[in-house]
Amino acid sequence: METRVAVISIILENSNPVEQVNKLISDYSDYVVGRMGIPYKKRGISIISVVMDAPQNIISAFSGNLGKLDAVSAKTAFSKYVFND
Repeated sequence: METRVAVISIILENSNPVEQVNKLISDYSDYVVGRMGIPYKKRGISIISVVMDAPQNIISAFSGNLGKLDAVSAKTAFSKYVFND
């Protein structure tokens, strides 16, 4: 199976989608290497970085599902390398 490493940067514009975002991260937990969350209280937003090692279609599906949520922005950066497990 070919996998790639990617980091997904997520910005939550308010606290409303927190549960939905956490559920999505949990749903894809088999592919999550790590996550970091930063509450930016001064601006009333939260920033989350999620590192994944997964097939490209899984990473894209995760990012796409995040993008469907109100008040959530997500961008993905892929590693140039493809790994064969």
